[in-house]
Amino acid sequence: MFIRGRRLRQNENIRNLVEETSISVNDLIMPIFLMDGKNKSEKIDSMPGIFRKTLDEQLKDIDSAINLGINALIIFPSINEKLKDSLGKEALNKKGLVPKAISIIKKKFPRILVITDVALDPYNSDGHDGVLKDGEILNDKTVEILCRQACIHAEFGADIVAPSDMMDGRVAKIREALDRKGFLNTAIMSYAAKFASSLYGPFREALNSKPKVGDKKSYQINPKNYREAIKEVLLDEAEGADLLIVKPASLYLDVIKTSSEASVLPIIAYQVSGEYSMIKSAAQKGYIDNDSVMRESLESMKRAGATAIITYFALEMAKLLKN
Repeated sequence: MFIRGRRLRQNENIRNLVEETSISVNDLIMPIFLMDGKNKSEKIDSMPGIFRKTLDEQLKDIDSAINLGINALIIFPSINEKLKDSLGKEALNKKGLVPKAISIIKKKFPRILVITDVALDPYNSDGHDGVLKDGEILNDKTVEILCRQACIHAEFGADIVAPSDMMDGRVAKIREALDRKGFLNTAIMSYAAKFASSLYGPFREALNSKPKVGDKKSYQINPKNYREAIKEVLLDEAEGADLLIVKPASLYLDVIKTSSEASVLPIIAYQVSGEYSMIKSAAQKGYIDNDSVMRESLESMKRAGATAIITYFALEMAKLLKN
């Protein structure tokens, strides 16, 4: 006798009955690329279908997202080059692009979760996530600035702050700073395992945040290292993070799986710009089917153990699920 596994695959009803993984609109976090001004929308050539938009235009997309059932978004600002300097001072401007956007979004859509990126690369003239001096990223000086940035975002209504810088000790310091200011309910979604990946190119084009000198390998994780990534995940949990991000996602499913088993916190997969663009570009050439590969890619992250997914496919996937 041999086992006939195909008994459970012979028709759609039985396949649905034993299905182990599913994805819902509640799993989707929508990134938005925000720029200053009004009534503007700029195509991002390396990310087909994705645009930098002014807040008035983004509000229309947020409204569409909410109508499709999306409950969370994360803001990435494209900062005017004239406002950038070596310390990223614009990150601390309470009248700046992000604080203003948080306030308006929360006023218009009070129930949507607003997540903000806490890092200096959009604001830094060097294009790095931290303060650069004599070729070195200054860890503690950077963390000091990030704490102030996180508190400003919380002050203007951010539900979750997401430090993406990969500086040592920043989660604990941000938690202390938030609590000291009275923002006890502001959660921290840390980029716990952020790899020095080659898949970030389109994102850096979108924000014009490519490093002017050097690279980010002194603070982002070596893609060849697995144990180091799990160490960083556990450290951020111990420091007081509420949610943990693994970035990128599809090439790091092993890290997502082990993180979900090792930590009691929700694991957020970040399907990055390069992952999105590879699928989109191949689909546009007719090599693959966009919807089925999009869905399969997201379901694989859920299967690996992700609680939710930051993805540029959020609106598309939400429409597919609705239909």
